[in-house]
Amino acid sequence: MTTPDFQRARSPEAKLLREAAILDAARRLGAERGIREVTLTDIASAVDMHKSAMLRYFETREEIFLRLTAEGWQDWAPALAARVRAVTRPDADAVAAAFASTLAARGMFCDLLAQTPLNLERNVSVEKVREFKLTTRDGLGQIVPAVRAALPGLTEQDGVDLVAAATSMAGTFHQIATPGPEVAALYRSDPRLSHALVEVEPRLARILGAMLRGMLA
Repeated sequence: MTTPDFQRARSPEAKLLREAAILDAARRLGAERGIREVTLTDIASAVDMHKSAMLRYFETREEIFLRLTAEGWQDWAPALAARVRAVTRPDADAVAAAFASTLAARGMFCDLLAQTPLNLERNVSVEKVREFKLTTRDGLGQIVPAVRAALPGLTEQDGVDLVAAATSMAGTFHQIATPGPEVAALYRSDPRLSHALVEVEPRLARILGAMLRGMLA
């Protein structure tokens, strides 16, 4: 499809294609640069659209990335639930490892998780926030029952708290673990700064394991 055809499209199918192209461009740019570095102009340029034309499909840059965060939840929640159900000898550490590994494998999702409460939910309509929160609610509906089946001593609230802690920490640890090149070089060059070097998966697994053992005690 050429750019002029893309711009003239008016059918519902063409609108969906346009939205998908915008989301794909934002996803690619976010993975390459980090979410904070991607502007609405960057996304518009990537799909050969003027920024004002793109606003017909998404209210703001934040709405685009909030949609991608929702897609991240739709990918992560069933994957995590399946991983927990597959644990042969479930205990606190095994469940914590399932959380840590599935989150650490989704670096851009972790980046989005960090940006969501800080920025992405703050420059969109209330209706878009509602849609997003319903997506996270659906994710909890898949994850919490799987975790409680593996660890019957947990309450429903324990499961919700566990997911909240895991996603919050994964977002934060991802930011710490991916500093700019100059800062990363500084951390590696000075042994006194070794504490600033973070590996997301093992740290997340340790903390979540301790949290679960406390809940089960």
